[in-house]
Amino acid sequence: MAKLTKKQKEAASKIEKNKLYSLKDAAALLKLVASAKFDESVDIAVRLGVDPRKANQMVRGVVTLPHGTGKDVKVLALVTPDKEAEAKEAGADYVGLDEYLQKIKDGWTDVDVIITMPSVMGKLGPLGRILGPRGLMPNPKTGTVTMDVAKAVQEVKAGKIDFKVDKTGIVHAGIGKVSFGAEQIYDNAHEIIQTLIKLKPTAAKGTYIKGIHLTSTMSPAIALDPKAV
Repeated sequence: MAKLTKKQKEAASKIEKNKLYSLKDAAALLKLVASAKFDESVDIAVRLGVDPRKANQMVRGVVTLPHGTGKDVKVLALVTPDKEAEAKEAGADYVGLDEYLQKIKDGWTDVDVIITMPSVMGKLGPLGRILGPRGLMPNPKTGTVTMDVAKAVQEVKAGKIDFKVDKTGIVHAGIGKVSFGAEQIYDNAHEIIQTLIKLKPTAAKGTYIKGIHLTSTMSPAIALDPKAV
């Protein structure tokens, strides 16, 4: 096990062991314990009382964070020529079709989100083995397969993210930067937690929100009180 640095020990000492914090207190504490020289990302991990192996307990959705992610999201719009100008004006970083399909086939995946049209999805199918593991495959459920390309690009640029419970029952999401104010971190975390609550599958029995942790890139995790959310 790697030894903790002096800064990491100092950060860990500010977090009370076995204490479950309110979301408001955790957001404020996170800013105190973050000590890296760069602007750390803020992440949330929510453990759900679901069995992701069962289709009727899969939790997946989208949420627009009130204050965005703090990240410059690179968007690729795979569209037909008649939609290119629309996508560019909306702020897409890369716009085109066949040339980008070939680049992806050759291994290029230097984007965060891919937005496309229903008519193009057939061409993306063979690239599933490349895009799927990286979470880049467009999906109608997350709004990334649409005829309203401009709206989709604008929403992603404004802070819309998609999330999906993993095989261990945990939802992970990046919700901001340490440079955000504590209130902004709180707002973004609150928004995704409330969205998860609304998405509770009817087949899920018992405790739904089992645990919540807030953390930054280099800081220890801060445990939240699930009952307080």
